[in-house]
Amino acid sequence: MARVVVDVLLKPEILDPQGKAVEGALGRLGLSGVSSVRQGKTFTIDVDGDLDDARLAQLHELASSLLSNPVIEDYSIREVTA
Repeated sequence: MARVVVDVLLKPEILDPQGKAVEGALGRLGLSGVSSVRQGKTFTIDVDGDLDDARLAQLHELASSLLSNPVIEDYSIREVTA
């Protein structure tokens, strides 16, 4: 079994109002020195068998068409140990 994590974040040029709200709240709660916060989403996917090139290509296709909006979001895929 392989575990894959897909992280999806807004592209840097896209405004992130939720991230800005969290950034402001962190300062009000006493955490100084925070220069930026970006919010995103994470998908953890467990797949049977090994993560070969074909399976990884499928995951990239799904990440770009289902899990993220390629117009405003970037994604990254990483394999993690379960």
